Formats: sequence, structure tokens, C-alpha cells
Amino acid sequence: MLEHHVRNYIAAKLADVGISSDPYGIELTSVFVLTVLAIAAISYLVVHHVIVRSVKNVLQKSNKPLADSLAKFDLLGKLSLLVPVMILDVMIPIAVGHYSLLASILDRLLGVMVLFMFIWVIFALLDALNDIATFKGITRKMPIKSFVQLIKLFAFFVGLIIFVSILANESPIIFLSGLGVATGFVMLVFKDTILGFVAGIQLSANRMISLNDWIQMSAYGANGTVEEISLTTVKVRNFDNTVSMLPAYALVQNAFINWQGMSDSGGRRIERSVNIDVTSIRFMSDEEIESMKKIRILRQYIYEKSRDISEYNQELEEGDNDIGNIRQMTNLGLFRAYVNAYLRANKDIHQYMLIMVRQLQPTAEGIPLQVYAFCNNVDWAIYEGVQADLFDHIYSMMPMFGLRPYQALSSNDAINIGKDK
Repeated sequence: MLEHHVRNYIAAKLADVGISSDPYGIELTSVFVLTVLAIAAISYLVVHHVIVRSVKNVLQKSNKPLADSLAKFDLLGKLSLLVPVMILDVMIPIAVGHYSLLASILDRLLGVMVLFMFIWVIFALLDALNDIATFKGITRKMPIKSFVQLIKLFAFFVGLIIFVSILANESPIIFLSGLGVATGFVMLVFKDTILGFVAGIQLSANRMISLNDWIQMSAYGANGTVEEISLTTVKVRNFDNTVSMLPAYALVQNAFINWQGMSDSGGRRIERSVNIDVTSIRFMSDEEIESMKKIRILRQYIYEKSRDISEYNQELEEGDNDIGNIRQMTNLGLFRAYVNAYLRANKDIHQYMLIMVRQLQPTAEGIPLQVYAFCNNVDWAIYEGVQADLFDHIYSMMPMFGLRPYQALSSNDAINIGKDK
């Protein structure tokens, strides 16, 4: 009824300027359609060249990251296209209202176009929000991309239902009521998507992984940095530059190692042993102990240990000065103290984390003397360099304490047996 009043009003006004007063004539319809097209074109020019440019200029000055994200996905440009399409959707059916079949066809086509443009804008908005979240580091704590993909999927299905309802000229509620029947089929087809979404929520809620975390999952051959967390997969860039695509639900169902806690702590563990030949362990003579006082980091230990040993030995009864009764320093004990002192004086070792040098259970390869400490640089290359330098020094110092590292007999050793005699 509204369109009839509009057409009659416009016909009366056009009659004043000599155009046919028949509200349902072809001449009036043509003028009306051209007018609507002109209005749509003008609205596009005003929105795109005036409003959009003004908003871009304001954002560039006030919030450049937001402006860059909106420009990257052309969100404002798509919005400027949506305005004239909505005007056409409202006005064109009124312009050709006398021709009911044509009006019905155009109304449905324009409705579909508006729906398409609207979903297009929603997708661009979601992509822009994801880009902003990535820039601000929010994606390190939450799998934003997974939620974006889920919303896109939901918007797609809602749009599909509305699209069918527009073409069939029926209420969307009729089609929505039929979704219950198709639920089982949807769950079967989108099983991985549903599992991935649930896994994504668990990964986020429990802070199991984030972007740029170093994870290791041997079952899938993954050992590298998390590059992307999507609705169904987690993309890992391995250290050999290969890429592993892990199902999101696999990270919840299976065991994996996340090394990010190590990176955040600022210390990377060194846990390595030196196997010492048992036959090289012996007591130290007074002359050897005196010469060891030249090592600055060992002096304090020697003074304190010597005092304790002297006090103990003085308490022995006369005649109990046999070597089996008195206490003496061993070369292994002194060497263990030296390594411990060396770690505490080393600028590359984290001094606020556990530092320990201990003996492990003897094996057929000798007595393992284990170094347990933390490098204060978590970078892999630097860490390996610090660890190598540390054990280079330890092996080089062993002969000074009269100790030998254990080494299995090689074929070359067997060949040279007896040649030096």
C-alpha cells in the first residue's frame, strides 16, 4: 500500500512538469528507476569519497594499527558498496511495483545481493579484528583465529538459510526448524571441525599453547614453533623448516612438550655428565693441596675443608693415625668442588636457579659426575655454545686433579697396544 501512495505522489509532482501522470505508465517507471539509480550512485560517491576518506584520515592520526587493519581488508570500501545496494533493494521494487512479476524477481535478486554484501562485510570485519588481535599479541593467549573461523562458519550457514528462504519466498524459521533433522548429518560431516573447536577452547582455557611457542610432539614428528592456531589444525614450523599440521584435538588427546615455560623463565637447563675412570680416584697429598690453593675460586673451599679435616683428625686417639682412620681430601671431591665454584663464577650460568654437581650411580663406564645448572640465555645456538665451552673446560682441567675421563677402547688403541714398548 505504501508503494502505491509513493507512486501516486511522484506521479502528481511529475505531471506538473509535463511528464505522464499515469502512476503505472512506462514513462513514469523509467523515470523512477533512473532516479533510484541516481540516488544509489550519489550515495555511493558521498559515502566512499567523503565519509570513508574522512574516517580513514581520522584513524590514521588516532589509531594507525586499526586503520592499517581496516585498509588491509578494505572494510570501509565494502561498507560503502553495501549502502547503495540497500537503497536499490528498498526503492527498486517500489519503482517497478506495477509489474508484479518483475518486482518480485528484482526484490529477490537484490535481497540476495544485500545478503551477500552483508556477509562479505562481516567476514572482512572478522579478519580485521583477527589482524588487530595478532598485532596486539592477544593471539598469544587466546586462539582468536579459531573463534573467527567458527563465527564465519556460523554466518555462512545462517546466510545460506536466509538465501534459500529469499529464493523460496518463505520465512527462515521454516528452514531453521528443519535443522534438527540434519543435526546428525552435520555432526558427521563436520566432526573434525567440532572436535577442533572444542579442543581450541580447551587449549585456550588451560593455556596449553600459544603462537610462537616451541612445542615437541614426537607422535606427529613435530618439533618447532607454533605459527598458526586455526579451528581444526595447529601449524608448527619445525627447526628443519618443514611444516607439521597437527589436528587441534590431537594436542588435547595426546602428550606433547611445550618448552615455552623454559623460554619465559630466562634459564635453559644444562644436565650432562662426565664419566670418570674409577682407577684414577685417589687421596690428595699435602703438596698437591697446597698447589691447588693457587686456584682462586677453590681457596675458600680448601681452607674450610682443611679446617674440618684437621679438627676431626685431632680428636682421634693416639695410635689411630692409620690411613683408614683419618680423613683426607680426594681428587674427585676437590674436582667436584672446583666445578661447582666454576659454575657459580661463570657469567653465562643463571645464578638464581639451581646449581649442583653430583655423583650418580657408578656404571661400567665409570662414575658419572653430573653438572646440573641453567644457562642464562635460552637461545638455542648460544646455549649450545655455553654448554660446549663449559665441558671443554671441565675435560681440560681433569688432568690437573689427577683424574681421567672414561673412554672405551677403540680399534686404534687395540692396534697400538705394545708399540710404545
